[in-house]
Amino acid sequence: MRRAAFAGLLLFVLTGLTSAQVIDQTDNQIWSDVQVAVPMTKDVDFNMLGTLRLGREISRPVDERIGMGFTFRFGQHVSIAPNYLYIATQPVRNRKQFESRLSLPVTLRFNVEKFRLSDRNMFERRIRRPGINSTRYRNRLQVEHSIGSDKLHLSLYVADEVFYDWSIDRWVRNRFTVGGTKVFNKHITQDVYYLRQNDGVSIPGDLNVIGTTLRVKL
Repeated sequence: MRRAAFAGLLLFVLTGLTSAQVIDQTDNQIWSDVQVAVPMTKDVDFNMLGTLRLGREISRPVDERIGMGFTFRFGQHVSIAPNYLYIATQPVRNRKQFESRLSLPVTLRFNVEKFRLSDRNMFERRIRRPGINSTRYRNRLQVEHSIGSDKLHLSLYVADEVFYDWSIDRWVRNRFTVGGTKVFNKHITQDVYYLRQNDGVSIPGDLNVIGTTLRVKL
């Protein structure tokens, strides 16, 4: 009887260890974003947003997003861009989650000699099924510098963003990004970047990302 109980306990522990090994904390992904801006006035745009993220070692879609919002510009230095996103994720096998997210980013931009600095402060309300609802604060500081001639319209940037989640009262995530922006004309801009994410809460939380963002202004 004792041997049977011991064997059952050992099988339970080994099964748990095997399951834990299946879910990897690290992933390599590709992120693709498209943002379409429709000017309504000189200082107000209506935005349509779409995202596709390939993960699980770039083998299948793990995150799809669609949304809309507005950008309000107050002079040359301040913008506010409230938006809504509907998000469907499947970061690991047999685990799906759906989210409605309301975001309020406030961005300050200013020039320091040949560099352009921006500081984005964003609050998010996340309504998730399944899972607990949460509110997050995100702060991203970015430094940008133009290179080459004025006709090239190419700039490089480096950014770092930190996340605070009130549902667990802690700083949960850091994202470091390095990339470049190419302005093709007054309607089309393209970003290409590398992003490193470290997160001790999400699964997977530690990501290596190659991403692109296509911005179209009609």
